[in-house]
This record gives sequence, structure tokens and C-alpha cells, in this order.
Amino acid sequence: MKLAIVILNWNGQQLLEQFLPSIVSYSKEAKIYIADNASTDNSIEFVSANYPEIIIIKNNINGGYAKGYNDALKHITADVYCLLNSDIEVTENWLVPIVSVFKTDKNIAAIQPKILDYKDKSKFEYAGAGGGFIDKYGYPFCRGRIFDNIETDTNQYNDTIDIFWASGACLFIKSEVYHKLNGFDENYFAHQEEIDLCWRIQNSGQLIKYVGASSVYHVGGATLTTQNPKKTFLNFRNSLFNLIKNLPKNKGFWLVFTRLCLDGLAGIKYMLDGKPLHTFAIIKAHFSFYGNLYKMLKKRTSSLKKHDYFNTKSIVWDYFVKGKKTYI
Repeated sequence: MKLAIVILNWNGQQLLEQFLPSIVSYSKEAKIYIADNASTDNSIEFVSANYPEIIIIKNNINGGYAKGYNDALKHITADVYCLLNSDIEVTENWLVPIVSVFKTDKNIAAIQPKILDYKDKSKFEYAGAGGGFIDKYGYPFCRGRIFDNIETDTNQYNDTIDIFWASGACLFIKSEVYHKLNGFDENYFAHQEEIDLCWRIQNSGQLIKYVGASSVYHVGGATLTTQNPKKTFLNFRNSLFNLIKNLPKNKGFWLVFTRLCLDGLAGIKYMLDGKPLHTFAIIKAHFSFYGNLYKMLKKRTSSLKKHDYFNTKSIVWDYFVKGKKTYI
């Protein structure tokens, strides 16, 4: 299996200096690439001078996560891409369990390892944790992380299971699948485009796995922190994009209406918590959703269906009303 590790970079010299040593040391089974989103710092010069074995692909513009990878992956030949954030520390033999699981079933299209917090390595990390799922209203959540509640890793998620979506922070995906599904949706710019791609993988009848025997440590928030209203805007808008693009018509439209109402309640909560910029970010997200609705409807395919991976409970109800803070 020919494996390519592709690290998207934009002005990330400090992160590359910090995390490339572990990636290079522990990834002998793969070829490593830097996909540079038109950086203006010295990050590319740093890589060229210190890691001549790493191949650099220069994108013409900073098109965000989605376009950045779409542009770069056109130039990389491999059986499997590992799309790896620049703020991740990998561990010894992290690739071995991933490759082994891919070989067990040709219908596996994508895999995510266990993602732990670099700042507190006993904890799961927000972006992916122990594998991604979606609740009955289309809200994404993870084993090990529900909303802002982060679990301690006590080996409770050391399994290998089917999941609904794999984190874009460390996403292994077969190149054939990636290109057949036209990669990431560039209208997302950043955030939740991996959920959309994984949803399209599900609609194509293929599998997504979580492999707990492989671990990485993620800093998180290196591009946009959770305190940034732009992150709120992208998450709320792109989550609505996911629903309108990927749900069947008899389920999608009523669910979108329900979500718009629930988003409104979230906006009120932000206002009561003294975070008015996040409330306005949700309002802006809704208007952007309306403005792009026709475009998103045109991207729907004929193979949309309901999935068994949909969690039948409401994460919002369980978390805020029933006080259930963990997956288990």
C-alpha cells in the first residue's frame, strides 16, 4: 500500500519546526508532502533546508482547508492519503494499525486514529477524539467529546469500530475514493468539510473506521480557536450545508427547519452568556446558508439515504437537559 502523508501549511513555520521531527521519525512507511497554501513566512524555506526528503507542493492561493487539499492532491500519486494537520505529534508505529485495518476489508474508504490533546495527553482532543457521529438533528459529536466536555482517556475507546465521520485533523482516505467523490466541497472553506465528504462516502455504500490502536496528539485551534466568531459562523453554516446536501428529501427539509430553530436558541444562549459576537455569527451563518441554498441543492445526488450510524437521541437534550456529558 502506497501511503502519502500530506500536511497542509499556511505560515506555519513554528508548527513545522515543532512537529515535523516526530512525523519524519515515525513515518518510514510513507512519503511526506507539504501542501503550502501560499505562505508568506519562511516555512517553506525551513522545510527545504532541513528536510530535503519532504516534497513541497505550492498552491497559488490560500483557499483554506478544502481547496488547499483539492489543489495539492491532484499532484500526488498514492493508494491512501493521510491528511494531517500541521499541529499534530504522531507516535511510534502509528501507521501500522491503520494499514492493517485497511487490508481487512476493501470496502473501507477512510480511517481515523485516536486523537488526544497535545496540551494534556491524558485527555481526548476536541477535533475527532474517539470517532465522529451525528445525532438525530444532524449535530456532530465524538466519543470522548460531547460539546465542550472532554473525557480522560482510560482506554475506553481502544477499539476498532464503524463511525459516521472521521476527523480532518488526521484523515486517512483512499485516493480513488477521494477523487471519485470530487474531494472536499470548496464552498465550505474550513470546518465540517470532512463530515460532508464522509457523508458522501456513506452514501456511496463504503465504510469509515476508527482505529484506537493508533494514537496522535493534536494541539487544536491553531487556525481558529473556539473563541473566534468566525469558527462559530463556519460551523453553524457548514453543518446546515451538510444536511441539505446529504439527507433524503423526505427527511432533509423538516430537519433543516428544526435545526434553524435550535440554532436560534443557541444564539440566545450565546447572548445570555455575554457572547453577542457569536450570536451575530449564527445570524450571519443562516443568511449565508440561504444565499447558497440553491447551489447546495444542485450538489445533491440520487443516492441519498438514511444511515444506521445516525444516533437516534438528541445530543442537545441529553447534554443540556438530562446532564449526560459523556458518550458512554
